[in-house]
Parts: sequence; C-alpha cells; structure tokens
Amino acid sequence: MTTNPEYEEAARSAAKELEQAQSADDVRKIWKKYYLALGYRSLGRLLLGRSATDLIARREARSE
Repeated sequence: MTTNPEYEEAARSAAKELEQAQSADDVRKIWKKYYLALGYRSLGRLLLGRSATDLIARREARSE
C-alpha cells in the first residue's frame, strides 16, 4: 500500500488527468498508470466524479 503523501499526489494527478480525458482509450491509459497506487475503488470513484480531496479525507479518517 502506498504512503499518504504518495496516495495524495496520485489521487490529485489522476483526477486532473481524468478530467482532461477525451476518449475511452485515455481513461484506460490513466487507469493503468494509477491502478497500483490508488486501487480500482478509488479510481472508480474519481471516474464517477468524486473529488480527490474527498478520497484523501476518507483515507485519513480510516487510518486513524
């Protein structure tokens, strides 16, 4: 599992890239790039519109 700073950076980067994705191929490339750092659930939530800030807050709450 990635550390909190790595997760935060990956979540923010993935969210930005998903916002700019214009095709299904773009989404597939982003998914492959961030899958190991974020996992399929977090990526799916980003894909459905949840913000990276929400994901980071949720992860911090679970780790406490």
